[in-house]
Amino acid sequence: MWIRQVFLGMLGISSGFAVAGGMFALLIALGIISRFAGKTHTAKYIFYYEDAAAIGGILGNLISIYEFPVPVGMVGVVSYGLFAGVFTGAWAMALTEIVDVIPIFSRRIRLKTGMPWIILSMALGRAVGAFIYAYYRM
Repeated sequence: MWIRQVFLGMLGISSGFAVAGGMFALLIALGIISRFAGKTHTAKYIFYYEDAAAIGGILGNLISIYEFPVPVGMVGVVSYGLFAGVFTGAWAMALTEIVDVIPIFSRRIRLKTGMPWIILSMALGRAVGAFIYAYYRM
């Protein structure tokens, strides 16, 4: 019986390593961390950015798996929502940039002006969708 438990434990941890490796490989390939460091002119703190991303991934997994309460109050919830939204938006825009969806789409529909409005509407649509998802999930 204990052999089965050890096997399942090893399978679970190796699967976790594979998923985490893939996520961090995508994060590096998209260049989100290096772009944040470049835009904020804080490249000398790049190791802190990388450590924060790793710690955030670990803590996020622990909180989602074990579901222990984190007493942060309304300020903590709003701060988390803001930072998670910025990160998700940056990730989505980086993915869009990598696959060149926006330039290809704008060429196909022969769009000459209004690109900022399209990007703003995509961001607002994403925010409204996240709000509706969070509201109806409760």
